[in-house]
Amino acid sequence: MMTLLMVLFIVLFAISQVDQKKFAELKNGLAVGFGSPSIAFNGGEASLMESSESNSPIDLSSGIGGTTTDATAVQNAVQANERAAASQRQAAAATEVRNYDKIKTQITAELTKQGLQDQVTYTIDERGPVVTIITTGIVFNGNEATLLTAGQHIIDGIGPAITALPNHIEVDGHTNQLTGGTGTYPSGWELSSSRASAVVRTLHTDAGITDTRLQAAGYADTKPLYPTTDPRAETLNRRVEVIILSTLPADTRALLPSASTN
Repeated sequence: MMTLLMVLFIVLFAISQVDQKKFAELKNGLAVGFGSPSIAFNGGEASLMESSESNSPIDLSSGIGGTTTDATAVQNAVQANERAAASQRQAAAATEVRNYDKIKTQITAELTKQGLQDQVTYTIDERGPVVTIITTGIVFNGNEATLLTAGQHIIDGIGPAITALPNHIEVDGHTNQLTGGTGTYPSGWELSSSRASAVVRTLHTDAGITDTRLQAAGYADTKPLYPTTDPRAETLNRRVEVIILSTLPADTRALLPSASTN
């Protein structure tokens, strides 16, 4: 008993002269000696409590380690990029529409010289600007696909405004079949295709547009502007459309109609 008391006082004296690190090492060593598992690693009992006290508390309201804050920042950045991209698409569509207005002005000026400005209309859809030629008796005879003099003048007025463009040009023919048949043509398909082809041929030979930029299509009466019950259907559904195909990406082309109304 005396020996044990002496050892105890020696130990107490010793630890009063050393730092906490050595005390932790001694404590851990005694614990191991009496059969307790060691709980100190790499420097003793600078333990979980001390480690937790030395670190900043975790704010659970913002997610572990700030995960929620980081995710919100990423989401905000993505949304900002999307808004910027949408703004760029709107600006590109608006610029394209302004360029189309210049083409319209040039065509109108040329047709006004011939007194034919009322024979065409202008629209813009997701394909690009559309110059619609109403195929009345002064453009084509009924059920025929040979351009009359006035029709030739209309194409001559359109050609110079689009010749220098890099865009491909599509010409679509449309008929109505509301009254009578299609003459020597088996159906409206052949008649509408022939009229579109006549316009394409004139744009190529007279306006000098390369054939690789031109294409013709006939739709018969499958794409009317007005229902058959509308009084305008008989004259306005019978038409040829000259479309300047936009080179913009599809998602930007889709904005052209709304940009043209702003």
